[in-house]
Amino acid sequence: MDFRPVETGPEALRRYEQLLLSCFPGAANFRVDYLDWLYAQNPDGPVVGFDAWEGDQLAAHYVTVPATAVVGDQEVRVLLSLNTATHPDHRGKGLFTLLADRTYAAGAAAGFDAVYGVANANSTPGFTKKLGFALVTPLLAKVGIGGLGAAHDRIRERARFRRVWSQPALAWRCRNPVNPVVARTKGTGMVLRTRGAKGTTAWTEILDRHAVTTPSRTLSPLRLFLGLLPADVGGLGGYFDIPQRLRPSPLNLIYRSLNGRVPAMSPGDVFLTFADFDAY
Repeated sequence: MDFRPVETGPEALRRYEQLLLSCFPGAANFRVDYLDWLYAQNPDGPVVGFDAWEGDQLAAHYVTVPATAVVGDQEVRVLLSLNTATHPDHRGKGLFTLLADRTYAAGAAAGFDAVYGVANANSTPGFTKKLGFALVTPLLAKVGIGGLGAAHDRIRERARFRRVWSQPALAWRCRNPVNPVVARTKGTGMVLRTRGAKGTTAWTEILDRHAVTTPSRTLSPLRLFLGLLPADVGGLGGYFDIPQRLRPSPLNLIYRSLNGRVPAMSPGDVFLTFADFDAY
């Protein structure tokens, strides 16, 4: 088996599309245009990851996406754990673990301080037992109306982990070719909305404020908040928890420091929104 860093050229993206669609048939977000946007156009940098090859066959693939975040009291570079796929002929060989180990070593060498992700119930044990991740906490999943109100300013004071969205990064995030995000300014931050699950609008407010122009979209008035708020900040008073039986799978925030320079993540210190991972 030959292990190689991921590539972002047209031929490589076509290979990744074939593998990802063979593992996840019908998934629109694995088409070449989406992969080019995600893998190559991110202003925080191209993806960091590895492929496993058996001769001319792409056997497995794993990528992490660069981002900027506040961790503790520092603004640092982090990686978001994202796409992974193993060809049916090569499952059971431990390839994901081998690719992940190489990816995190490469990320640390490139100056990234931590890696985080959102994993479902089935994949979480693999990250925590084999790859050294901590299970931080399950995500909130709420529906309702209204905004964060006064909680917005308290989040800025209390969040010890949050994504930082520069203007280029936010404009890029809004250009998702599969599900564009609508952004508008609100106070010292911004409101982000996009098409959510089952007739809802995935919604959040972020703390960064930029002049980002986005096309308008007709979206449901019912808002879905999927993410995390720091403890005791309030907010989401007009929202109700989605019962567990109605959720496709519980989603868990997972986290791993890559170099010991940044602190561990505490459940009550996190501000996470749909925009910060690949929910929609």
